[in-house]
Amino acid sequence: MIRINLLKPETKDLKEPVAAPGAVEEAAKRGPNVGNLIFLALVIGLGAFYFFQQKGLRREQGLLDTAKQEKAQLSYVEDALKKQRAARESLDRKITLIESLNAQRDMAPRLMDEISRRLPDWVWLNEVTYDAKGLQIKGRALSNNLIADYISGLEASPQIMNVELVSSTQKTSQRDQYLEFTLRAVLEKKPEPVPPAETAAPAAAPAAKKG
Repeated sequence: MIRINLLKPETKDLKEPVAAPGAVEEAAKRGPNVGNLIFLALVIGLGAFYFFQQKGLRREQGLLDTAKQEKAQLSYVEDALKKQRAARESLDRKITLIESLNAQRDMAPRLMDEISRRLPDWVWLNEVTYDAKGLQIKGRALSNNLIADYISGLEASPQIMNVELVSSTQKTSQRDQYLEFTLRAVLEKKPEPVPPAETAAPAAAPAAKKG
């Protein structure tokens, strides 16, 4: 025969385990968790990295600003040098022109004297110009023979050579007929002065023989 107990069974009081005092002290001695330490170290490392990165960026920015200032100063100096170089070239050209004019200033009176002194009768000059290429003479004459005589006279000048007739045109005025001519010649360049040669010292006279 089976018996079933329908009465409420007796419950025993369950008491929570109480930690021993020694275990609490041991947990306090262990300190914080290892994960917290790793997280803290990571935060500190990131902060240090950010600090040094910002410091490096500020240093690079300072160097960039300094380089820009130096470039601006160098650009100013370069512009000043260009202006000075242009002024120097302009001054050199002016000096060359002045020297050329001074050299031609003495030549012009002598040249005009030669051209006028060798001018035949019934020949008139309209224009005389000369430059680095040579001499050009424009004038009028009553005949081609007079033009030929004038060319021969100019050829005899020590300062003028290679005289040639460029053009000769017949012209008619109200009552007269004449020829308009153009001559071209080359001016003889003055030879450059040659430095005097060194004179050799006279040979010593032989000593007189004793009698």
